[in-house]
Amino acid sequence: MVSQITRGIKISVLTSFEGTYFKNYKIHFAFSYEITIENHSKDSVQLTSRHWEIYDSLNDLEFVDGEGVIGKKPVLKPGEQHTYSSGCLLSSPYGAMKGYFNMINFTSTKSFRVIVPTFRLCAPFALN
Repeated sequence: MVSQITRGIKISVLTSFEGTYFKNYKIHFAFSYEITIENHSKDSVQLTSRHWEIYDSLNDLEFVDGEGVIGKKPVLKPGEQHTYSSGCLLSSPYGAMKGYFNMINFTSTKSFRVIVPTFRLCAPFALN
């Protein structure tokens, strides 16, 4: 698990290899990740959007932007947390992801970014 705190918001990521399958005559490696967002600040905040950079050892860097996370824009009061699961497909057994969440502080009404630390995506058989 990797974790990082930005402006009182802690992001923790746990990853898992889910297996391989063929799609369009090509093998794909499926990974899941669980992200926990904890509000350690004194203000209520809301996640509004996300930005991902997905590294695949056999492909170019891919960027993904979108609203919320899995269709939700969670509001976190001080001391609350939100956990969600998602996943990605790679064309190789090794890669990584990193990114950030755009959030709004309800007290100051200011937007800010919360860093999602780099997390590795690695099939167990690919490790030495």
